[in-house]
Amino acid sequence: MRISAPRPVAPGPGLPAGLVLGRSNNNLDVVRHDGRLWLALRTAPTHFASAAARLEVLVSDDEGASWTHDHTIAMGRDVREPRFASWQERLLLYWMTAGTKGTAFQPDRIWVGERAVGGWAEPEAVSPPDCVVWRVRPVEGRLAMTLYRGAGSLFTAHPVPLTVELWGSDDGRSWAPFDPARPVVHEGGAEADFVVLPDGRLLAVIRKEGPEGGWGSDIAVAPPGDAAAWAVSPDRRKFDSPFLFLIDGVPHLIARRQVAFGGRFDLGLGFLPDAVRTKVDQLAYWLTPKRTALYRIDPDARSAAWVADLPSAGDTAFAGSVPTADGEGHLVFNYSSPVDRGWWPWCVGQLRPTHIYSVELRPG
Repeated sequence: MRISAPRPVAPGPGLPAGLVLGRSNNNLDVVRHDGRLWLALRTAPTHFASAAARLEVLVSDDEGASWTHDHTIAMGRDVREPRFASWQERLLLYWMTAGTKGTAFQPDRIWVGERAVGGWAEPEAVSPPDCVVWRVRPVEGRLAMTLYRGAGSLFTAHPVPLTVELWGSDDGRSWAPFDPARPVVHEGGAEADFVVLPDGRLLAVIRKEGPEGGWGSDIAVAPPGDAAAWAVSPDRRKFDSPFLFLIDGVPHLIARRQVAFGGRFDLGLGFLPDAVRTKVDQLAYWLTPKRTALYRIDPDARSAAWVADLPSAGDTAFAGSVPTADGEGHLVFNYSSPVDRGWWPWCVGQLRPTHIYSVELRPG
């Protein structure tokens, strides 16, 4: 795989004059809709929750060389996890609201906005509190959404078990469990991306913090026509911020890579109580360097093989991708600390500015 040099996006020379960005530019999504490239990004004073956070929606007619500002989402509290859905000739954008304390993760609700002829419609809440959206994609003629619950206690002294749910919708606004008999598709997981394979199976990658369900990640496959029946295999690596996509029909994953400890998240401290073991693992993870990496997924073996690192360092990994205009590669957007700061631990990057870049992936 050939990976181009990174092109600065935000901040970058193609941004519209007058668009003021914060120090932290991170969570994003990108989609090709109606022949144009759309980018949604979070900008805020810091990586952590802030009432000043906002989502900026940009649109490009020249493959990202220049951008026009289209919309701002500011709700007086943290906003993050933007997720586009280009579906039935409609452009939908989902996101979550959170709290205002930088020292706490306080998930609120999932929202949706729709781009109409005259602009963006007023947003609507589509979930109860304590829900975090991760991905929205078409499955079996409907829209499907993965979300997780229980994250409000994740980094506290008394976390509750996390659950991943798969929801479905026929209009993009009213949501319910994809399979009412199995609303929860994974126990113990958080961020869960999914993609439909050419043979109709659904492939998912789920990040796990432990102790419920174990530490690291799961790779799951569901049979055609039964999207909620996830059969899982564990991986000791933690694929934070997973993004799945197909390259010539082969599933690939972009996610955060742990540089230390052979890539493992769990340090194997089985002599500690599970709750303490989890906190030690999380602290060691926070204090060590990271990269954004590309992996090839084998859905039959339910395994992941590292392919390459993208230009990245410090605080990094929240990718989105679209096929290039010529159809021969993929245009990947991601955020990172300055890419020459490879020695920075994740915690240092989270406290310093981060920028959004794009790279092209092409077969080599």
